[in-house]
Amino acid sequence: MARSAQPLGLLRLAGGGLALALVAALTLGSVAVLLARAEPGRALGPAEWAALRFTLTQAFLSAVLSTALAVPAARALARRRFPGRTALIALTGAPFLLPAIVAVFGLLAIWGRAGLASRALESLGAPGLDIYGLTGVVLAHVFFNLPLCTRLVLQGWLAIPPEHFRLAAQLGLAPGDVARRIEAPMLRGVLPGAFVLVFLLCMTSFAVALTLGGGPRATTVELAIYQALRFDFDLGRAAWLALIQFGLCAAVAALALRFAAEADFGASLGGAVRRWDAESPGLRALDALVLGALALFVGLPLAAVAARGLLALAAGLPAAVWPAAARSLGVALVSAALALALGAALAALIDARRARGGGRAIEGFALLALAASPFVIGTGLFIAIRPLADPFALALPVTATVNAAMALPFVLRALLPALAAARMRDGRLAESLGITGAARLRLVTWPHLRRPAGFAAGIAAALSMGDLGVIALFAPPEVATLPLLMQRLMAGYRMEAASGVALVLVALTYALFWIFDRGGRPNAPA
Repeated sequence: MARSAQPLGLLRLAGGGLALALVAALTLGSVAVLLARAEPGRALGPAEWAALRFTLTQAFLSAVLSTALAVPAARALARRRFPGRTALIALTGAPFLLPAIVAVFGLLAIWGRAGLASRALESLGAPGLDIYGLTGVVLAHVFFNLPLCTRLVLQGWLAIPPEHFRLAAQLGLAPGDVARRIEAPMLRGVLPGAFVLVFLLCMTSFAVALTLGGGPRATTVELAIYQALRFDFDLGRAAWLALIQFGLCAAVAALALRFAAEADFGASLGGAVRRWDAESPGLRALDALVLGALALFVGLPLAAVAARGLLALAAGLPAAVWPAAARSLGVALVSAALALALGAALAALIDARRARGGGRAIEGFALLALAASPFVIGTGLFIAIRPLADPFALALPVTATVNAAMALPFVLRALLPALAAARMRDGRLAESLGITGAARLRLVTWPHLRRPAGFAAGIAAALSMGDLGVIALFAPPEVATLPLLMQRLMAGYRMEAASGVALVLVALTYALFWIFDRGGRPNAPA
């Protein structure tokens, strides 16, 4: 039996090693290619240091606000049961899948100079809002990441056994004591990870800074890399900026996770959670206010996109929409397949190492793909491809490859728990019965993996559909995906046409996610 299990281990090692080597080549290898082609002796100037300061400032503020505001929102969702609760939780997942350029469009419709909030203030005699610059970038990042943090913190609250709250009620603990003794240990374990995730996402954000940055004083490192490559073709400056960005993200991740302490609440018999400590009228009113504010903050921009898009559809869409939609769908499907293949190979390797007490270094390196610049990866690929083929003719395949690398951390987070569950529940039984290879994958692993694999493929496809990264850098004028077409229309002040493209992009993005996610649920209703 040991001899029959050995080939599976070698296959897992080879597949995971190949995937890890590909990730290393795409991230660090691309930076090395740029450094090799760069002119030596070029130091970063005042503009680059200003971009670095602005990037750190907006990422820190966005992460602090997103995690801090997520605590009362997740607490209210955890301790209240009301009609529409499931729909509200589903609504909090919408911004994460929403294409960044569409979200910016919706935020401008509410908070922009001609938005609903500005018009309401002007009707009261107050000046309108100006969300360009630091304010707009932070607002957009909080819109994206507050719902994501709320979902993460909510999972932490739901992991607390109901017996703890029953015991607290029997002991007569006040709400403050419950927060300090039960909820605070959970938050110490959950919040650092959520902070790191938001910080990394904001450090490498591009579309938000491009549309809301507001000029040289509000330029991020990612936008500076884009400018160095697109307008100056300064490979050395782009490479050094990418290295600095990568190093800062790694340092912040290590520092925040160093202070994380996982709470161990022990076993639970399950059952409904009743919060006797939160039944006062004042706390009920506070939770209702928090949830109402969350629904409005998330829902109003989405409603604005839908309303404007429907009006634009009635007026007719530009002819370029459907070729752009076909390109976006093709890139998203290829990206999802590649991300799932890489993620499955890496997850299998990490899970095998975990079974022997290791795997953390591999997992950490794979997750740091969030800190890599897609522009640097794309440029490295183009430089490597140039002696062999026309790189501009391969803009779409390169975009799909880079998008797959950017989605890899999310795919891993979906697949790793399922693989661990399959190993712990059925692994020993499968080994004792001599089930190995393809039979073990089909009979033991796949039933655990099917649903998270569908979810992971949906996430990867949705993120790729809305990406405005490498394609903006290398696409020739006659080639555009839906996000790039929408950005070009907005730059030409054709806002009505951009509204229609936004609605088409949102519909296709959520349709792809729904198809993949439902495909992973064998008993999902039609």
